[in-house]
Amino acid sequence: METVNDQPAETSAYINVVDMKSEVFTTAHNSELKLKLTGSLVFQEFQQPKETEVAINVDPSKQFQTFLGIGAALTDASAETFYKLPQENQDLFMEAYFNQERGIGYTLARTHIHSCDFSSGSYTYIEEGDSELKTFNIDHDKTFRIPFIKKAIEAAGNHLTMYVSPWSPPAFMKTNNDMLQGGKLAPDYYQSWANYYAKFIKAYEKEGIPIWGLTIQNEPMAVQRWESCIYSAEEERDFLKNYLGPTLEKEGLGDKNIIVWDHNRDLLFQRANVILNDPDASKYVWGTGFHWYEDWKDGVPMFDAVKRVQETYPDKNLIFTEGCNEKYELIRIENKDPKLAERYGKSMINDFNNGVVAWTDWNILLDQTGGPNHVGNLCFAPVHGDTQTGALTFTNSYYYMGHFSKYIRPGAKRIASASSSNNLLTTAFQNKDDSIVIIAMNPSDKAFEYSITLDSKTAYLNTWPHAIQTIILTKP
Repeated sequence: METVNDQPAETSAYINVVDMKSEVFTTAHNSELKLKLTGSLVFQEFQQPKETEVAINVDPSKQFQTFLGIGAALTDASAETFYKLPQENQDLFMEAYFNQERGIGYTLARTHIHSCDFSSGSYTYIEEGDSELKTFNIDHDKTFRIPFIKKAIEAAGNHLTMYVSPWSPPAFMKTNNDMLQGGKLAPDYYQSWANYYAKFIKAYEKEGIPIWGLTIQNEPMAVQRWESCIYSAEEERDFLKNYLGPTLEKEGLGDKNIIVWDHNRDLLFQRANVILNDPDASKYVWGTGFHWYEDWKDGVPMFDAVKRVQETYPDKNLIFTEGCNEKYELIRIENKDPKLAERYGKSMINDFNNGVVAWTDWNILLDQTGGPNHVGNLCFAPVHGDTQTGALTFTNSYYYMGHFSKYIRPGAKRIASASSSNNLLTTAFQNKDDSIVIIAMNPSDKAFEYSITLDSKTAYLNTWPHAIQTIILTKP
């Protein structure tokens, strides 16, 4: 598959914004506005913004990366929670996430190779000690996860870009003889572990689940109390070029898109630098994946790290592979804490502006406790299902993600956009049907007016406190 992260380019497509239909959709905290149509725009002659005013400028003639998709992880926890809900809410859930007209139109998904922390327990697909993988089978996943994924694919119109990630090799393949608490893949099992990926992909595809790609290791620098495995940059590079890459090619899986790193933004450049500077490893790499948890250090996301990788390796892709709000507390949902949803909005806007082509939430669904999770690592999800009452709770994080996923469609090109204020974050895309999508997010406590200038024309609109808006411009 060709890379989708290309260089900035100019297009000669003419846009007459005055003749375009406009719609403004809004989600605002402490209001009934949830992806609601709240107005339209009237473009008039260009008005020079003053320094005291808030203004967005958009230039569709300057185009950047090609958009691949937005979605979430379909985990054991999500699947188990889903099947504890009544049928009507199962149907509602699938429609709400994957139907573009009546939901938010997810087109991307991730799942895990055997267990992760968001499983009810640790497990693998082989008997312990079976280095030849003679006992390999995915029967465990046929109870909940595989049927759940197949329902998601169907709800998405029978096309869902799916990639997979391991959290840990089986215990006997590791230096610490434990799937938990870090440890490393023992050199004697490099080939056996590479074979394991191939068997997993083939087994899932036999079940009718096409696999688009894979990451090499979830969070390869984190020693966790759950499934985890450590690789230095050099170790990941060498495993890829000497074992995983050649094995996938040998097994007829050379078309699968391989993603390196799959960890936080802070060490993103270092990992990419080591692997992508090696031609024998880089030839197997579709792109670099990352998470958002680096802000544990000082509370500040390191968005510039993404930009550094994009400008250094413009021929490779960038994908956000995981993010969630940690340390589940029901009161934060009940009190409608705006920071939960705004973390999504800030990350998505900044990541897309820095060249990211796809963005993946963590668990698509969790229960009323923030689980299930076999090590008590309970977290938030955009949607929670109460397994006791059967009720679904759609948090503002769901609607914030929908402001992007519902309207920016695969194949869209990011276009140039800039805001004059830190109180208004923005990104913009042009879809293949030439519709223009502008995202404007207000994380402040104040309502205010702002302008949008495009095609030498200016329009004015208002935003609510702690609100996000999607402006759609379509040809008549």
